[in-house]
Amino acid sequence: MLREAAINPEVTEIKITAYRLASQSKIINALINARKNGKKVTVMLELKARFNEEDNLYWKARLEDEGVKVLIGLPNMKVHAKICMIKKVTKKGTIHYGFVSTGNVNEQTAKFYSDCCLLTSNRFLMADINRVFTYLESTIKNKQNLLNCKKIIVSPVNMRQKLLSKIDNEIKHFKSGKPSGIIIKLNSLTDTILIEKLQDAAKIGVNIQLIIRGIYCTPVQKVEIKNFTAISIVDGYLEHARILYFVNGGKEDIYLSSADWMGRNLDYRIEVACPVEDDLLKKEIKEFLDIQLKDNTKARKLTAALKNEYVAQPKAPKIRSQQELYNYFLKKKAEFL
Repeated sequence: MLREAAINPEVTEIKITAYRLASQSKIINALINARKNGKKVTVMLELKARFNEEDNLYWKARLEDEGVKVLIGLPNMKVHAKICMIKKVTKKGTIHYGFVSTGNVNEQTAKFYSDCCLLTSNRFLMADINRVFTYLESTIKNKQNLLNCKKIIVSPVNMRQKLLSKIDNEIKHFKSGKPSGIIIKLNSLTDTILIEKLQDAAKIGVNIQLIIRGIYCTPVQKVEIKNFTAISIVDGYLEHARILYFVNGGKEDIYLSSADWMGRNLDYRIEVACPVEDDLLKKEIKEFLDIQLKDNTKARKLTAALKNEYVAQPKAPKIRSQQELYNYFLKKKAEFL
């Protein structure tokens, strides 16, 4: 997409955030080519990305040498959102398109990380992405730019509050007899406030299903909470996608996010959670989550006992979710072609 944007005469501007870049980055090459072709290019490059500081310092100098505008982050704050905006001016008007991703634009990690990326030209989503870039580019940071976002949820200004509100909404639906339920897929879950709210919802009766690959800090309960289950899937690919699913009375809300539910992500980083509104894409993401929740080969149960035992279903057919998903997307690809 970036290569095509770089050579498309109707494209006038590209903006992108970059947290972790490959040491040999084709992404950077596309952005430099875009600048050489007369397009305005802005890159938000996070110099504080742990383990990638040296690479990112190199790319900063290289980009600036080529005339690219480089932003280098905020004091006491990391920019971890994975967003892109491409501006295209046609005879029929101006179009903005781009993406919101759960993972980095890094060719090396893309080989073994499992992520989700939403490509979109939805004008409401793109308007919000532009608001985030306006905030990042402003000399005087006005958080109102972030609070004005209509569709996407942004940390540190309102993500925790919005997530708490969505959990409360599921509690309300359950109490009124409407469909309710929550599925959360993250790298890590440590935020005490959100954990307690999820447990409160489960105690009331809302079905909570968690897929947490890494750090899991749910506190020990005297009595096991019904309707509250958690698994971790560790296999050949590193599970890196963050997906939030709320039944919402039958009008399902699904978000892709760059943020784990950790204090650092919610309070000290620029992060984005983006709604998925297309019905076919929502169906695909639900099938993705369903396959993972059925894993009985590489999934381990996360419990207060900390035993990390494999999910045991002796009489059920073996389901290894990463292999099942690989086959699922091969089939999708064949249908598309």
